Amino acid sequence: MINTFLNLPRVYKRLISVSSDVFFLFFAVWAAFALRLEQQIWIPSREQFTVATITVVITVGIFVRLGLYRAVIRYLGDKAFLTIIYGVVASSVTLIVLGYLLQAFVPRSVPIIYGALAFIFVGGTRLGVRMLVNRPRMRSKERVAIVGAGETGMQLASALEQGTEYGPVLFLTFRRANHKSTIKGLPVVDIKHVAKAVQQHRVQRILLALDPNSKVDRKRLLRQLEPLSIPVQTVPSMSELVTGRARINDIRDLDIEDLLGRDPVRPENAIVAGSLYGKSVMVTGAGGSIGSELCRQIIRHKPSRLVLFEQSEFSLYSIERELESINQIESLEVQIHPILGSVCHRRRCEAVMRAFDIETVYHAAAYKHVPLVEHNVIEGIQNNVFGTWHTAEAAISAGVQRFVLISTDKAVRPTNVMGASKRLAELVLQGLAERQADTCFSMVRFGNVLGSSGSVVPLFRDQIRDGGPITVTHPDIIRYFMTIPEASQLVLQAGSMGTGGEVFVLDMGEPVKIAELARKMVHLMGLEEKTSENPEGDIEVLFTGLRPGEKLFEELLIGDDPQGTNHPRIMMAREVSMDWSDVELLLKKLTLASQNFDCGAVIELLREAPTGYSPNGDMVDLVWRNGGDQVVQLSESSVRQLPH
Repeated sequence: MINTFLNLPRVYKRLISVSSDVFFLFFAVWAAFALRLEQQIWIPSREQFTVATITVVITVGIFVRLGLYRAVIRYLGDKAFLTIIYGVVASSVTLIVLGYLLQAFVPRSVPIIYGALAFIFVGGTRLGVRMLVNRPRMRSKERVAIVGAGETGMQLASALEQGTEYGPVLFLTFRRANHKSTIKGLPVVDIKHVAKAVQQHRVQRILLALDPNSKVDRKRLLRQLEPLSIPVQTVPSMSELVTGRARINDIRDLDIEDLLGRDPVRPENAIVAGSLYGKSVMVTGAGGSIGSELCRQIIRHKPSRLVLFEQSEFSLYSIERELESINQIESLEVQIHPILGSVCHRRRCEAVMRAFDIETVYHAAAYKHVPLVEHNVIEGIQNNVFGTWHTAEAAISAGVQRFVLISTDKAVRPTNVMGASKRLAELVLQGLAERQADTCFSMVRFGNVLGSSGSVVPLFRDQIRDGGPITVTHPDIIRYFMTIPEASQLVLQAGSMGTGGEVFVLDMGEPVKIAELARKMVHLMGLEEKTSENPEGDIEVLFTGLRPGEKLFEELLIGDDPQGTNHPRIMMAREVSMDWSDVELLLKKLTLASQNFDCGAVIELLREAPTGYSPNGDMVDLVWRNGGDQVVQLSESSVRQLPH
């Protein structure tokens, strides 16, 4: 029957509403007189009936004028009830006036009783219909608890009530004073009683809706929610809501910051802004994980121009489109120049820097995936070492003031080619910093970046959604972690602090055990780990063994004597360096070995250099293992036969 009513044309629904109001308004007049006169069967006189009829007609007209019949009953809100109040008050006044004009007997208390009854009948029928219509929808919704009873939580509850997927049944609060109170008709429970409340209200999902200024210990909160094995998700941040990038009811998996379990490093915005505002800035690898986030943060500091240097056409197109949108929405008026090119081409880099009068370069272009670089040694060296060298030399020739290299914790006592190549890139810049003083070179070294391409978090998330197993290389493997925005902020901070040749590192707190991170994600997505003790679990954590070049523990410093900086969470280290003459000789040998595709010679040169490189396995370059050295020898003999 309800579905039949809902499927009626809009005009029929309005006629039913008008008919209902006419009936109940007449009944309210009759009941008011009957109650006042204390007569169970009251029969009105002709004058009283005329007054009642005219009052009802005028009241319906007032309701039409106020737009009451345009309101959709299932979404009836506070404004509709205010409209009913205004109409009922006007109707009571009309009853008084008509009684006086038509000389009808209308006791003074009758209009008051009539007004109260009319509001109850007109408002009550609509409220009843709304409850009947919405009840089946509420039953089909997933029952959710909202963590946070502040402004964000109430906005979320209102949005979910209008939606079709989730139905809020409970607020979880951090204020003891709010325990056992109600907000928007929903019970509020202290977070300490979350386990009992979740069971009592049959909660199927928990949504985090914390106010931006709340000082909630998220790490402690997740420890409380993790044992429940109920999916825990979050809502967009306030900045995303303000800029229109998301809506309050856009439910998504936990932010990476929540999984990280610590407060992110905050930059000194005034210093960073001073080093970027009105400057001409270039970002290499602008379409990558770090490079793209650097661009998003740089553009908001309003440089005069931002040059995006990238060898991937699609990545360059994507980041340019995004930045142009930010530029337009926020009226930043920054000139954005997308440039295709490789950092290995020195003349191309120099031409770009000269053409746009580049003052600051953030060098984010690199091959960073450890196993892939192990399988492609020469390309890793070409991109990470020679790409850095060529870009740096181009910066010196073009008169660039600052050059910041994005490095990695894997450059510390590396066991893989990727880490060794990044350490060698640091040595190149340190040598160039000693050779000249016009361009200020600095390096920023940080741990694994959560959410980047190849990061474990999106990989684990996909594996969980696919039903598992989650693949972890070793049960004891640990890593330092940062978020992409946090890493980018550190890079910008270092770019403004460097004076020449420094290696900046972040105080990243305690390292994270990868296996524990995987288990936490399983529990917070509402699942259980499948083990020998729990064979009925959902997701198994499978240990696959260390990959080529991988080690159990990562470090951030080679030495043990870091120096402090103006930023409380950023340290500085001047580590072992080489004279430029020694660096240049090493690069010449490395060039010859690379041109001959002699992976063995490349590995030996990396070992001999003061990189601390100590491989933990045999060389696994895919081409070299499959006879690539013979192909190169044949190519060299062919080259000698060519005419000059």
